Amino acid sequence: MAEFEIDGIRLDVPDEMLNPKLTGKLSTGGYEAHEAHAARMRLREGQRVLELGSGIGYIASVCSSITGPENVTTVEANPDMLPVIRGNLERNGFAAVTVLHGAVGGMKSTPDPIEFDTKKTFWAARLADMDSAPDAVVSVPHLGLGDLLKACRPHVVIMDIEGAEEHLFDAPWPAYIRAVMLELHPGRYSDVVIKRIVDCMSDSGLTYDPGSSRGRILGFRRVRDGNPESMKKRGP
Repeated sequence: MAEFEIDGIRLDVPDEMLNPKLTGKLSTGGYEAHEAHAARMRLREGQRVLELGSGIGYIASVCSSITGPENVTTVEANPDMLPVIRGNLERNGFAAVTVLHGAVGGMKSTPDPIEFDTKKTFWAARLADMDSAPDAVVSVPHLGLGDLLKACRPHVVIMDIEGAEEHLFDAPWPAYIRAVMLELHPGRYSDVVIKRIVDCMSDSGLTYDPGSSRGRILGFRRVRDGNPESMKKRGP
């Protein structure tokens, strides 16, 4: 078991889940640094967070340190990662985070499972496709984003789901969402999908957020009317 620490957050990762590139990022603090920056910039105490793609529990820990673990829900499809995530959350005092197992493959949940490619390197795991090795594919619960939003009513949504975001931006999102940060995966889809994501966020009353956007991390925030008095009335 390899041990790391990033900005005070302790992370243990099984040796077999690491490669030299990932070890380097964890050792230098570069692991999910843009996502952590975006979360710290936009998240406020008491806000509810929905994270899709837990990884090793680092971003859920960052969010918990700001808003409280009881306000964070994180979703992970890879069953091998669940004990790692829960262990890291517990070791940092964030055991109250809600950890859900399943893959978000659309807006609605289905009773039928969905196929997921676990891959040896956990950060490349994704929905299974024609290129997936059969021995790496497992069946996991098929969760719907719309159902998760209704259950959690998050103020902030964070996602890094290796291209599955392609299926989540066909209709406007609810008005209670105040910020979204997602990692784009342009190698998995065309510019048409990226345009659809941007258009959907615009239709949802969210605009491009240059502050939380870095590299492939695309941030959105709710459009404000610019009136100081109306902005003061908005709670966290």
